[in-house]
Amino acid sequence: MKTKLNQLHDRDFNLWIEEVKTAIQNKDAEAMDWDNLLDEIDDMGKSEKRSLESYLELLVAHILKLKYWQTERERNYKHWQVEVVNFRKRIQRLLKRSPSLKTYMEEVYPEIYQDVVDAWQIEFDIPKKTSIALEKILAKDYFG
Repeated sequence: MKTKLNQLHDRDFNLWIEEVKTAIQNKDAEAMDWDNLLDEIDDMGKSEKRSLESYLELLVAHILKLKYWQTERERNYKHWQVEVVNFRKRIQRLLKRSPSLKTYMEEVYPEIYQDVVDAWQIEFDIPKKTSIALEKILAKDYFG
């Protein structure tokens, strides 16, 4: 069965999941496709981290827009505020499901923040030495 599961992974992923699930339920270690299962679990963790990074990037970008982008401010202010609220809620949901991602977020935030600043300095004036703490970015009532 192990060979079958290995082959099934590449041909019919959904069926592979069902077969792996059955092997786990039956505690059938010999039938298990351990290599592909470990790869899939690793990918799941990476996917959660990528989602967190993406929401954090978007949150920072919209905070910077609210704080510094004067030419578009009047027309887009409310929309950007709604986006800030939505991105914070998505981050909160991710952290609720996986609280250990908070440590990861704290580690990557400085780099993400600087990347967003570097990119958006092309569009509008952001002071070179700007800094907004992660706690402030995540605060419910902070909009720049």
